[in-house]
Amino acid sequence: MALTREEREQFLAEPHVAALAVASGNGDRAPLSVPIWYEYEAGGDVRILTGRTSRKAELIAAAGRFTLLVDRLEPTVRYVSVEGPVVDTRPATRADLEHVSARYLPDEKVAGYVDFSWENHGEQVVITLRPEHWVSSDLGQV
Repeated sequence: MALTREEREQFLAEPHVAALAVASGNGDRAPLSVPIWYEYEAGGDVRILTGRTSRKAELIAAAGRFTLLVDRLEPTVRYVSVEGPVVDTRPATRADLEHVSARYLPDEKVAGYVDFSWENHGEQVVITLRPEHWVSSDLGQV
């Protein structure tokens, strides 16, 4: 059963690890699909952080759009897929990294992770997606 707008936005706002998919730009390759942390508040845009020179950043810049898919198995099988255009790309700040990390890590782990990532992962960018197309379902008790 398809989710209502409110249900799908609330589900996407929860801290799931998403599968990001973006066109590879190469007819010999399938789309790039990788796990990623993201930020989203119901009714808003989706933000991801990634390395400035990463393959996914380059492919997203070339394609101008991407898809995120989040899912769960319990208590029911549910998924939300959102796709849309990139509406902003900007250099990431340490505060951006702290904010997204706090969605996924226990409080006591955030500072250490941010320090390590900031020092070792190179320059990052924040890429903002405007939700345009949604696919969602809750399959009930399967």
